Amino acid sequence: MSSAVRPAAEPGQDPLDNPPPAVNYRPISTHLAIAPPVSVVIPAMNEAENLPYVFKTLPDWIHEVVLVDGNSTDDTVAVARELWPDVKVVRQLGKGKGDALITGFEACTGDIIVMVDADGSADGHEIVSYVSALVSGADFAKGSRFANGGATDDMTPIRKLGNHVLCSVVNAKFGARYTDLCYGYNAFWRHCLDKIELDCTGFEVETLMNIRVVKAGLKVQEIPSHEYLRIHGVSNLSAVRDGLRVLKVILTERSNRRGQPRRARGVPFRTRQGEAS
Repeated sequence: MSSAVRPAAEPGQDPLDNPPPAVNYRPISTHLAIAPPVSVVIPAMNEAENLPYVFKTLPDWIHEVVLVDGNSTDDTVAVARELWPDVKVVRQLGKGKGDALITGFEACTGDIIVMVDADGSADGHEIVSYVSALVSGADFAKGSRFANGGATDDMTPIRKLGNHVLCSVVNAKFGARYTDLCYGYNAFWRHCLDKIELDCTGFEVETLMNIRVVKAGLKVQEIPSHEYLRIHGVSNLSAVRDGLRVLKVILTERSNRRGQPRRARGVPFRTRQGEAS
């Protein structure tokens, strides 16, 4: 049973005459309802064939969907509007995934922001796990394909090895406890953007975010996630080229003194079960 403390009423005034303002809660499950609005950002370029698979898994309780269109030459925008009539379409003026995400973040009005790829590899039903972690106290909910309960259908052995090596370097250099580094399914409170100051345009933006949330002393909780195969089209990912760009970000951030490593600040890293390590 819960209780609330009401302000004292003026003499002769009925306290029920001034009830507290109503708060609109969004029912998510039988065990969870939230007040903060949730924005989902989807960067997309020529993903018209994949969007039906992406949108059908998005929960109906989210506040808004922000589609960042990277100058698509197919029907990406038209398909998005047909699938989600209230979708907010933002045109990307620059290039690269990082630029698209930053553009989408600026357009969000929700208190919680979720990043979802447009290729059909992410399951929107998992958003409830990310949001649950945030409303339970985390600042940043980081998806992981290698945490207990996670999986991937899309990574080659060489990419798995590269991800493991780069993840180990970040853990050693910044005091993190990540099990996955290069994964784009994440969620966070909007206020985190003021502390991590994103300033890169490419695929390596995900690594930059993961490093800077640690340096900023934010509370991170990993969320086991299943990455599926891209449904249509071919990925622009290059294991060698993008791996080198990720390594460059790691080395640059190591010498960048903005923020202190989380370990020095005493901020615990949490698993999905909320156990500090």
